[in-house]
Amino acid sequence: MELKELVDGFSKVATASVADAVDKVAGSRGFMDHEIKPRINEKRICGPAVTVLEVPTDEIVPPQHALDLIDESPAGSVICISIRGVENVAVWGGLMTAGAVANKHAGAVLDGGVRDLAEIRRDYDFPVYARSVTPRSTVGRYKTVASQVPVLIGGIMVHPGDIVVADIDGVVVVPIQHAEAVLTMAKEIDLRELEQAKLIISEKTLRTGIAKYGRI
Repeated sequence: MELKELVDGFSKVATASVADAVDKVAGSRGFMDHEIKPRINEKRICGPAVTVLEVPTDEIVPPQHALDLIDESPAGSVICISIRGVENVAVWGGLMTAGAVANKHAGAVLDGGVRDLAEIRRDYDFPVYARSVTPRSTVGRYKTVASQVPVLIGGIMVHPGDIVVADIDGVVVVPIQHAEAVLTMAKEIDLRELEQAKLIISEKTLRTGIAKYGRI
């Protein structure tokens, strides 16, 4: 299945169904820690991950790997930046958002902070999922050291090319090698839950729906 077809498919299924399908197909958790949440709006994100790793430093340097990745990645990418859960440093702000919007990226997912919320909401309405909100910058504190490498975000290892699906329920990472099977199962889960909900409403009982479909 082509990447575009995968992304289109995942954009139409429930995030909860994707999380359940990753559990079953990959045999491991795909959902990030609940602290990684939408900070700008409630827009859904769906797209392939491009990744950046940051580490502590005393150097006063720009986040060059992130800046380059924003300019060079294909449109529709999800920019994923790891700072290993540091809450009081913002790895994303207004200028990086401007670059992401200019390059038509899908969103950003950060295991760190975001700042410039008023600017991003006012001028771009660009979806950013982050661990925290803080005005403190990375300059003189953290630097980017690599891009397009596996990074840990919200307890999940994100590999370049993995499909990231996020909405107000949370963020789920679908390993690219399992993406087609996960999508197929997630669609099946959505369909069964729709049928189950209709049965519960028509029969006026939750027990009947659970007994027939075995989901809750």
